[in-house]
Amino acid sequence: MVLGLLLPGSIGNRLAGAYRRHLFAETTLQELPKRPRFIFNATSLQSGVLWRFSRPYLWDWRVGEVRKPKTALATAVAASSAFPPFLSPVVLRFRPGDFVAGSGDDLESDAYRRRVVLTDGGVYDNLGLETACKRLRTVLISDGGGHLHATARPRGFWPLQLYRMLDVIDNQVRSLRKRQAIDGYRAGLRTGTYWGIRSHAADYKLSDALECPEEQTKRLAGLKTRLAAMPDREQERLLNWGYAICDTAMRRHVVAATPAPGGFPYPQSGLG
Repeated sequence: MVLGLLLPGSIGNRLAGAYRRHLFAETTLQELPKRPRFIFNATSLQSGVLWRFSRPYLWDWRVGEVRKPKTALATAVAASSAFPPFLSPVVLRFRPGDFVAGSGDDLESDAYRRRVVLTDGGVYDNLGLETACKRLRTVLISDGGGHLHATARPRGFWPLQLYRMLDVIDNQVRSLRKRQAIDGYRAGLRTGTYWGIRSHAADYKLSDALECPEEQTKRLAGLKTRLAAMPDREQERLLNWGYAICDTAMRRHVVAATPAPGGFPYPQSGLG
């Protein structure tokens, strides 16, 4: 972040460099498996819609499609996690001929195709539902997103007030997407289930669910999302909670005949 602020180039591209050095090396999108289909969503700061990275294509429905991209996996992951403003933007460069003619809508011009400026996919669709819900009958939603806390005394200082307003907007969009998905399940438009880090296991009414005391799961849901090391024990408890609520939702709504698990993946850590 500091180098991105002080030196030429974007912070997001330096983030991609770190991912390349420490995680993905020179792996490209073409080295991903054909199935399951991995899709990494980013948000175009130019067109204002989703930019999708996948093995078959890169695509912004307004700008157009790039087929069989050799984009680095590190770049795709960086763009999908380019949290604004600290890790954003990620800048991609193309030749206009890289795009399929006629594959876009109203922004098929060199101005939008030569230089593509991206930020976190969650800016447009935090749950990533648009990509799945338009094409698939069964949709499984795992929500580890943040939560808007109520405050009796919102700040009047304008930068802090602006930050609060952005949180409110994000929370509203996230809530609308979630309600739309759950209403779709109830109406029979699609099958699947939703579970989140703030879900209550008891709400699923599964008789043999793993025991998940609400005071413990609430504490785990409140752990801060930050770029810092997390103790192994805390990681194991988060994994246990994610495993338990996923198992509960799946056996309640999708695979009812599946036997109950014998316990947590990390039984020595429990939930806290």
